[in-house]
Amino acid sequence: MPFDGIVTKAITEELQDKIVNGRISKIYQPTETELVFTVRNQRTNYSLLLSIHPTYARFHLTKDKYENPQEPPMFCMLLRKYLSGAFIESIEQDGMERIVTFTMRTVDEIGDQSTHTLVIELMGRHSNVLLLSENKSNIIDSLKHVSAMQNRYRTILPGHEYIPPPSQDKMDPLSIDGDDFINNLDFNAGKLDRQIVNLLTGVSPFAAKEMITQAALGSPDLYKNQFLEFQKKIREQAYAPTIYRNDREDFHVIPITYLDGEQECFSSTNEMLDQFYSGKAERDRVKQRARDLYRLIKNELNKNERKLKIHERSLKKADTANTFQKRGELLTAHLHLVTQGDPSVTVVDYYDPDQQEITIDLQTDKTPSENAQALFTRYRKLSTSKRKVTSEILKTKREITYLDQLLQQIETARETDIEEIREELRDEGYLKKQRQKKRRKNKQPTPEEFVSTDGTPIFVGKNNNQNEYVTHRMAHRNDVWLHTKDIPGSHVIVRSQEPSEDTLYEAAQLAAYFSKAQQSSSVPVDYTQVKHVKKPRGAKPGYVVYDQQKTLSVTPSPSIITQLKKE
Repeated sequence: MPFDGIVTKAITEELQDKIVNGRISKIYQPTETELVFTVRNQRTNYSLLLSIHPTYARFHLTKDKYENPQEPPMFCMLLRKYLSGAFIESIEQDGMERIVTFTMRTVDEIGDQSTHTLVIELMGRHSNVLLLSENKSNIIDSLKHVSAMQNRYRTILPGHEYIPPPSQDKMDPLSIDGDDFINNLDFNAGKLDRQIVNLLTGVSPFAAKEMITQAALGSPDLYKNQFLEFQKKIREQAYAPTIYRNDREDFHVIPITYLDGEQECFSSTNEMLDQFYSGKAERDRVKQRARDLYRLIKNELNKNERKLKIHERSLKKADTANTFQKRGELLTAHLHLVTQGDPSVTVVDYYDPDQQEITIDLQTDKTPSENAQALFTRYRKLSTSKRKVTSEILKTKREITYLDQLLQQIETARETDIEEIREELRDEGYLKKQRQKKRRKNKQPTPEEFVSTDGTPIFVGKNNNQNEYVTHRMAHRNDVWLHTKDIPGSHVIVRSQEPSEDTLYEAAQLAAYFSKAQQSSSVPVDYTQVKHVKKPRGAKPGYVVYDQQKTLSVTPSPSIITQLKKE
C-alpha cells in the first residue's frame, strides 16, 4: 500500500482543483486518529478525511460515513475554534515529501482576517496533524503529542517551535535530469530498486520496481529513458489510478505492469483511495475492540472441539453395548458349563448362522451367575451412555456452529456491531453481566442496507441480534431469505416477493461475502421465502431451520458489494 510522494502529489493536485477557495463548515473527530472536514465549494459539499492511523495514514475526499462521539475531543474543539468558517487558500506539498500544508483564512465578527496553517505529516506510525500559528513558527496544538523524551530532534507540544521532520537528503525526482539520475546509480552493486528508493524523494519500492521492470535490466540509457518517461508522467499529471487485486491489494497512480490479477481503474485518485481504504481502518479498530471477545470465543470453540472428540470416542466405545448383551445371554444359556474360578468359557454362538464357538472372559472371583449379571450391567451402562453421548454430541455440534458463527460475525462487524455481540455473550452466559444503574431501553438493531441495481432494498444482519431482527421481525413472510449453505454467515433479506434474477444474484453475493466463505469461489447460497424459515424452540440466537429452498453458486466480489452499498 504505497501512499508515497507520487500519490501525495496526485491527491494534492486534485484537492487544489476541488476544495481550494472552499469554506470549512463542519469539523469532526470520529476517532483518535481521524479528522473529517466538511468543505463547501462551488455549491458542493466535500468530506475531507485526514488520518494518522499507524497503518493507514492518508488524506483524501471520502464518501464514507463516520460515527462521531457524543462529546468532541479537545483537539477537535480547538480546530472548531480556529478553523470553523475558514476558507482554504492553498494546499501545498513539500517537494515530493509526504508533508502537505493547508493554509486557511478566517474572518472574525469585526472583519479582522487571520491565517492559520494545518500541516499533515504522513510518516507511518509517526504521522501527525498540527495546527500552526499565523507565522507558522509555533505549534498551537497537534493530534498527537511528542515529548522531548520521545524524540530528541523535535518536540511536538502546544507552544513549542515547529520544526519540520528531518530531511532525508534525497534528490527531487522532478528537478534532476536523466544524467544526474544515471550518475548516482551503481550498476555493478545490484539492488537497483533499493538504490532508486534511497536516491529519490517520494519514490516507493513499488514505483522503483516498476521503473526497473520497464528498463528490463538493460543498459544505463534504458534506465535514463525510463526515468525521463516516469518524470514526464508526474509533471504532466498523466495518472492512471488503479487498484491491483492480487495476493494482497495494492494501488498506485502510475501504471504497474509487473503485477498480475484483477485491476480496477478509477477516474480520480480520490475515488481510488476512498475505495481502497474504505473500511480498512474501521476493521483494524474493530479487531482491537473485539480482541478479548475473539480470544474468549476461540477458547470456547477449542474447548468444545476437544469435548466433541471425547464424546465421539465414548460413542465408539458405547457401540460395543450389544456385544456385552449377546455374551451375557450366551453365558446365561451355558451356566452349567461354568465353574466358579474359571477364567473363561467357550460356548456355541447360536446367534451365528454357522454356529461358531465364542470364548467369553470371566471374573474368577464371581459366580457364573454374577458374571452374567456383570455383562448385562455393562450393556445397560453403555446403552445409557450411548443415548446421553449422542445427545451431548448434537448439543456440542450446535455450540460449535454457534461459536463459529460468532467468529465470522466479528470478522465482518462494524464498530457499532461489537457491543451487540458483547451483549449477546452476556445474555448467553459467556460474559458476566454488568450492573447498570439505569435500565437502558432496548435499542433497535440496525442491519446494513444495500440496494440492488434495479432499486430493490436488501438487508444484511451483521450479528445474531440483527439476523433475528431482519428475519423474524422486519421481513414480510413472502420476502426472499438467503444464507450460505452449511456455512456460518449473515441472514440476507430481499424486500421483494419475486426479485429479478439480477437482484437474486446480487443478494447471493452479499450472503457469500458476509460469510466464512468470503475468500472462496463458487459459494453455495440457499434461498427461500421467509415463511419457510423457522427458529426451533430453545435454539441459540440466530439459529434457524428452513425448507423449500433452492441453491445457487456465486463467487464474492468486493467491487459488486461496493456498488450495492446504500449511500
